[in-house]
Amino acid sequence: MVNSILDTDLYKFSTSYAFFKEYPYAQGQMVFHDRKGEDWRKYPEFIETMFAELRKVSELRLTDEECDWCIKNIPYIPASWWNWLKSYHLNMNTLHIGLDEEGHFFCYQDLDALTKYNEYYYATTLSEIYVLETYSEVRNQLLYGSELNLDKVVAIIDKKIEYANNNKLGFAEFGARRRFSYDVQDRIIREIRNKCHVCAGTSNVHMAMKYHMTPTGTFPHEWVMFHAGVKGYQSANYEALEAWIRVYDGNLGTALVDTYTTDSFLHTLTRKQALLLSGFRQDSGDEILVGKAIIARLKEFGIDPKSKFIVFSNALDFEKYKDIHDYFMPEGGTPLIKVSAGIGTNLTSDPGIDNYKPANIVMKLGKCRINPKDPWKNVIKISDDLGKHMGDPLEFLIAKHQLNLGNDDLQDMYDAVNKYTKK
Repeated sequence: MVNSILDTDLYKFSTSYAFFKEYPYAQGQMVFHDRKGEDWRKYPEFIETMFAELRKVSELRLTDEECDWCIKNIPYIPASWWNWLKSYHLNMNTLHIGLDEEGHFFCYQDLDALTKYNEYYYATTLSEIYVLETYSEVRNQLLYGSELNLDKVVAIIDKKIEYANNNKLGFAEFGARRRFSYDVQDRIIREIRNKCHVCAGTSNVHMAMKYHMTPTGTFPHEWVMFHAGVKGYQSANYEALEAWIRVYDGNLGTALVDTYTTDSFLHTLTRKQALLLSGFRQDSGDEILVGKAIIARLKEFGIDPKSKFIVFSNALDFEKYKDIHDYFMPEGGTPLIKVSAGIGTNLTSDPGIDNYKPANIVMKLGKCRINPKDPWKNVIKISDDLGKHMGDPLEFLIAKHQLNLGNDDLQDMYDAVNKYTKK
């Protein structure tokens, strides 16, 4: 289970500091969503275990040793913020947890509790990965725990490492949120650290510290979603990038492109922003089409695409990644753009158990406001994949108008959000 405040993705810390710096009084509500809608009514111990394990997370604190390591190894987040993190703990009083009438797990931050405890978004955003990691491990222990064989896990990851090494497939490990368990991720990262020549690092800060690796990451969908909530959909991507650049001054320069469709992102991307960015992250849609669209936009700006890179991170395995890699960086040919990958579930939730299927879970921003005096605003996510839409269906009508999405797109989005999102 989670056993360190650092046992989370780097982007949680970078996003928290960005809110602390740019929007210190902003508030936001994180909402858990299980895309599979698993029924837990036959497992009364599930919800009891979730409560118990999250209670343990709430007792964790950043240690002096961890703080010193972060100050030294993550210098673009200042020491003052890491010292603040020493005072942080998961506030269980703001979390509303349970099962709905269909037995689906729910978890969200209660709006009244956020107000009562004066909890600002730079703190509440940190809950995301802890909840996801806990859910995934509790789930897997109940359903598959007796079948886990770590030797089999090692054999599987060693084959993937060999394939990545042989094909020179540079990647970063992104597997914390849907890992089978802490022990599985720990064993996998140990194997990667000892045997893999092409891994750029891990998004898990605790594992990076433990295995002397580079912590990797940038900003998530919620950063853009917040800007949509407080500044509108048309300017969300532009304003989010401008704010990120103000905070990090060129560090963490990989932009996530698909929060409100890649077309929308590229439409508002400016030449100045494109020059300052080091690369882009594709997390939904067709990898080849998205990559070609990014290349075309860079060429419009007179920017050599080969000076930038794309990180592909949409449910990849190494075989699929090789096809993408070879398209953009053909062996013996002229590269179109540099590529890398963030590979998560395929690494940390592939235990070799018959009929095993990993959890398909997310925790996203549901409501936000720029300060406690403002009304709460609903926010949504419009992905390049229908199954990744999330939010209030009626909000899609507003987004459709502001983003000039066609009527065909609207019906697809409306149907998808009604299917995948709890009202």
